[in-house]
Amino acid sequence: MVLPTLALTSIAAVSLSVLLLGWSITSGRDRGQLRARTNLQRGLVGQSAMGPDMPPGAKGGENDGLRLLVVRLTPNRSVRNLDRLLSRAGRPPAWPLHRLLAAKLVLPAIFGVMTLAVLSASPGRLVGAVAVVITIVSRFLPELLLHSRGQERAQKIGLALPDTLDQMTIAVEAGLGFDSAMARAAKAGTGPLAQELARTMQDMQVGQSRRQAYESLASRTGVPPLRKFVRAIIQADLYGIAVADVLRTQADQLRIKRRQRAEEKAMQIPIKVIFPLMLCILPVLFIVLLGPAAMDIVAAFTS
Repeated sequence: MVLPTLALTSIAAVSLSVLLLGWSITSGRDRGQLRARTNLQRGLVGQSAMGPDMPPGAKGGENDGLRLLVVRLTPNRSVRNLDRLLSRAGRPPAWPLHRLLAAKLVLPAIFGVMTLAVLSASPGRLVGAVAVVITIVSRFLPELLLHSRGQERAQKIGLALPDTLDQMTIAVEAGLGFDSAMARAAKAGTGPLAQELARTMQDMQVGQSRRQAYESLASRTGVPPLRKFVRAIIQADLYGIAVADVLRTQADQLRIKRRQRAEEKAMQIPIKVIFPLMLCILPVLFIVLLGPAAMDIVAAFTS
């Protein structure tokens, strides 16, 4: 037992030394660049892999080197994928990008050390397989959490979209422009859709074109009905079609699809109920009905 403990202590010490060495090499060299990038991105939200998680007016400090080290130790493809999932999840304040990247590096190391400790205490194929699977899953745990959060958010956006389009249709028919109707819907609404509409209005206010802001809205959310609505609005703006007619048509189609999804889920209920019925309810019912008869039959044959 002493030898595995010494081996684990040595591995932990070597890993910590490598991390500290990398931090000392990279932090001092690019600290000025990080400060300049922070000053340029001050007041903006989510413009690059390093920028989305820095609060407005953040100052370069000791954490900048650690953030740079975490980004450099992660492949660029993984950083972009994680940033895309983070954008679709709504960029929760408790889950900044650098913290998720650090979790992708730290969690496998922690579970790997725990795996070695478990295997040294009680070696076995089943225990080793379970420990290895847990270690691998911990590597992709941030992606799984963000994917689940993004699906929930996309579902909320899809449910709120028809009612929001109705509000915008009423505002446009009352004489407001499409941008003013969108701003009113964003101000009056709650939830992720209202937040995304407000973000789109902010993008247009800082200088983005209307088409770029709409396309960013569609790509940022990843909701197919919203993407279809954005495409219809862009075409209406391009060809001069009345926006009120487009809004009314899109709202009607989304409402029909929402009703169809509800009917589809209602038709799936009998199929989903079969397995709990066969595994949980029918055995208990058979025991209650056939139990006394079986006891009488056994008593008759044994007497």
